[in-house]
Amino acid sequence: MSIVAWIVVGLIAGVLANFIYPEPSAGGILGAIVLGIVGAVVGGFLAGLIMKRDMTTGINIETIVVSVVGALVALFIWNAIF
Repeated sequence: MSIVAWIVVGLIAGVLANFIYPEPSAGGILGAIVLGIVGAVVGGFLAGLIMKRDMTTGINIETIVVSVVGALVALFIWNAIF
């Protein structure tokens, strides 16, 4: 994916993950983008382990779903540690 695609998917996934996750999170729009990008990396890694193929291929529904799941996992781990 290009840098612009990572930012767009990161923003969408980060906002959706912040909306779904029950605890409030800070960081604003930049925090949502970073969360979504981290979620795309985590979700892409986990989906690659399970499905044996690259699931982060561009701006599409499959990538956004994988990124949101990864962002939720990252939020859960972050809040469990801190």
